[in-house]
Amino acid sequence: MEFSIYPGLYGCIPEEFCRYKEASIAILPIPYDGTSTWMKGSNLGPQALLDASANMELYDIETDSEVFKRGIVTIDPVSCPDDPEAMVDVVCDRARSILNDGKFIVGIGGEHTISIGSVRAAAERFSDLSVLQFDAHSDTRNEYEGSRYNHACVMSRIAEICPYVQAGIRSMDSSELERLNRDRTFFAHEILNGSNVTNKILKALTHNVYITIDLDVFDPSIMPSTGTPEPGGLDWYSLIKLIKLVVREKDVVGMDVTELLPNPANRSPDFMAAKLVYRVLSMIFTKKKES
Repeated sequence: MEFSIYPGLYGCIPEEFCRYKEASIAILPIPYDGTSTWMKGSNLGPQALLDASANMELYDIETDSEVFKRGIVTIDPVSCPDDPEAMVDVVCDRARSILNDGKFIVGIGGEHTISIGSVRAAAERFSDLSVLQFDAHSDTRNEYEGSRYNHACVMSRIAEICPYVQAGIRSMDSSELERLNRDRTFFAHEILNGSNVTNKILKALTHNVYITIDLDVFDPSIMPSTGTPEPGGLDWYSLIKLIKLVVREKDVVGMDVTELLPNPANRSPDFMAAKLVYRVLSMIFTKKKES
């Protein structure tokens, strides 16, 4: 599949590191917001993240690295059909092409339903795959508002593809209790209260891991720009610490960041989302270099 370069280049990195053929990393914008059930606008999230990323410093202090030199290409955004199931199929096709070209894929949404397509493509390419979901909501309804592909059902659809582990959860409906696996679900209060959940998370994951981050996993005091904010979320370092340990012990093969609902009056969350992508990529590719 041929790709064109998206004009809102992630990180505003030098052109020599933005060529598709040589790049190790591909940013895939997926501006879809078809099933959101409270505040709309996450379809504007990908462009807001890209715009904010132009203001990042490209040296990562903690890893003493410049991951952009591995090549980061931002390709044209997915043209999303209105129907969520059709959207998932289109995302899967695009993600499959990127992965088959040997790129590390970073999906940026858009609502959380976009993750299903990327996970499906990753499961085709990588055996022994599991998904690590960072989220405020369990998202395990089988159907919601007449759709099995509503954003409230994303993990039920992913469960049909591969196993998953949830972290940061603090909101769910009682109907989801029958699908709750306590060996694979780690609530926000458990993480924030200092419970030693890291080894349990690592034990529940397979060797190959796809990370999906719904930005409402963060407390709304630092990440208010989401469609369904929930109090009691993780802070920056709590999340980074967990991801760092997973990166150290597992092989992270893809990721996405979803549910950014930009507010023109407060651009800080847009920058935080952009920085989160870069921080995680820095950890992943420092490990790859060492390996």
